[in-house]
Amino acid sequence: RDAAVVLGTSRGNAAGWLGPWPERRPFKLMAASNTIHSEPAAAITIELGIQGPYHVLASGCSAGLDAIGIAALLVQSGVVPRALAVAVDLPLVPCLLDSYASSGLLSKATACDPYHPLSQGFIPAEGAAAMTLEPHKPGHTSLLGYSANSDASDPLGMPRDGGMSVELMKQAIARHGQPTAICPHATGTAVHASAEPAALERTFRGNPPPSLHLLKPFSGHTIGASGLIETAILTAFLNKGGLPPNPPGLTAPGGFHLPDRVLDASGLVFKLSHSMGGHNALLVLSPP
Repeated sequence: RDAAVVLGTSRGNAAGWLGPWPERRPFKLMAASNTIHSEPAAAITIELGIQGPYHVLASGCSAGLDAIGIAALLVQSGVVPRALAVAVDLPLVPCLLDSYASSGLLSKATACDPYHPLSQGFIPAEGAAAMTLEPHKPGHTSLLGYSANSDASDPLGMPRDGGMSVELMKQAIARHGQPTAICPHATGTAVHASAEPAALERTFRGNPPPSLHLLKPFSGHTIGASGLIETAILTAFLNKGGLPPNPPGLTAPGGFHLPDRVLDASGLVFKLSHSMGGHNALLVLSPP
């Protein structure tokens, strides 16, 4: 009951404003309780009887990682003894899909190969996930660090050279050490297909490259929920001593490896997210 709830999302409950939502509570469309972005967080606290604070982060596609990071900071600072990080996005409605399509961000392909030189867009998906954060317990994956910054460059994509995500990774390496694996954002948009490999090359130039583990080819891009969903998948593998495989045949950035089998988790893992507007977020995970 004394936990915090931190919810990350790109557009909150916007889909429910635009048309009937079969699973929604029986309130009218555009009712006051349905049209604030905090509705999902409020619903969670009401249904679970959580009486700690709740916060909503709408930092685009980075929102899921930010929810985990801010939840961890609340626990570490002693504000709450534990926290529930939640992320959700339900973008598969015509109005939102049309806005993505008009921006040239949707894929016309039926499979996601994020770093292929001809990749032109992402495959949208819906999803939600939640993770509990509390003081470390033996046998569980540890969250060693969270950091974020902004490119201050473009309202849609990241700079072609990787922008401030390079500084974000270098700072994490200085604080925690070299990662053995990275789960990148890897959506498949044309900008990210070139900018993310550039950021990785600049960061690890002269050092052994970490293995890369791409999860959106399996899940699609769940927008603001993607970072938390992928962290939950990573954590499930790390708790068992492994790293998730990539689908066979994906295009690897030059100098990097996309293993198509489960690897042993032998060191630190970085999870990255980037959002429209140039926000970058990073988690540092350590297996048990």
